[in-house]
Amino acid sequence: MGKRFLHQLLAVALALFVSPARSDDWLPATATFYGGADGSDTMGGACGYGDLYEQGYGVNNAALSMALFNDGASCGQCYVIRCDSSKTGWCKPGSSNFAVVSATNFCPPNWELPNGGWCGPPRPHFDMSQPAWETIGIYSAGIIPVLYQRVKCWRSGGVRFTIAGFDHFYMVLITNVAGSGSIQSMAVKGANTDWIPMYRNWGANWHCLAGGLIGQGLSFALVSTGGQNIVFQDVVPAWWQFGQTFNTYQNFDY
Repeated sequence: MGKRFLHQLLAVALALFVSPARSDDWLPATATFYGGADGSDTMGGACGYGDLYEQGYGVNNAALSMALFNDGASCGQCYVIRCDSSKTGWCKPGSSNFAVVSATNFCPPNWELPNGGWCGPPRPHFDMSQPAWETIGIYSAGIIPVLYQRVKCWRSGGVRFTIAGFDHFYMVLITNVAGSGSIQSMAVKGANTDWIPMYRNWGANWHCLAGGLIGQGLSFALVSTGGQNIVFQDVVPAWWQFGQTFNTYQNFDY
């Protein structure tokens, strides 16, 4: 309950940072919901985050359609979404109602439907967690037209690195990214190596094939999709093991 309450407070704080946008800043889309009344079935997902509370994202999340997901490059990005009351009568009463969500999952096309259904290309669509969706829409509607824009992400604490893999295969999950919310490139450096490029494997997981990193302290160089470059120097000690997560005090502004 403590972590869930903390994330609810953070969601309120996030809303305070979202300034009203000009009417021409908003883009049209549609939105449905999933995950149950408490959003518990949104945990996991195609970004690889697992427990969204543990990883800093909470229940205010959404699965993105193919047009928005961008093969995982959009994982972690933040969007403000409001119901388009000019097109439907199913908006939650109150002109200021909106939801701020993090992209944590993929909404796949359903090719048994024309054009892949709501999540088929090139349609922009958000399959939101039910708690987030119900802040802007009336439950019985099921689907509503919305307006959205991408916004800055606000996170508690620094970027986190979770190391997986075996032998010479290393995979690193990047979580709790603030600013632009997502990473466009990264590299790893052992205490006794040069910088080694890493490549997106799936979702927010990046990998490389390299020898000799086991037993060395590790540093990471990340470039956010906003273009900010941060070197996380010596954030992983030499005694690291696969499966461990390492927290940092640094995070992105953009």
